[in-house]
Amino acid sequence: MDEIKQGYREAENKTKETWRQADGDESIADKVGNVGDDVRDGLGELGDDVRRGVEGVDDDVQDALNQRR
Repeated sequence: MDEIKQGYREAENKTKETWRQADGDESIADKVGNVGDDVRDGLGELGDDVRRGVEGVDDDVQDALNQRR
């Protein structure tokens, strides 16, 4: 699922970047928009990584509790 979300984010950013360049003049606002999209993308991927890590820890804790019973 994370790969699908990552692919969607990349396609969305590429579309926005292409749209910003459509007028033939890439302004500073366009560049700032592209950087903002890249940052948002990176944070989304970081969030996915953190969620996967937390789920893994939760599974480990549950396994340890089950072994103690």
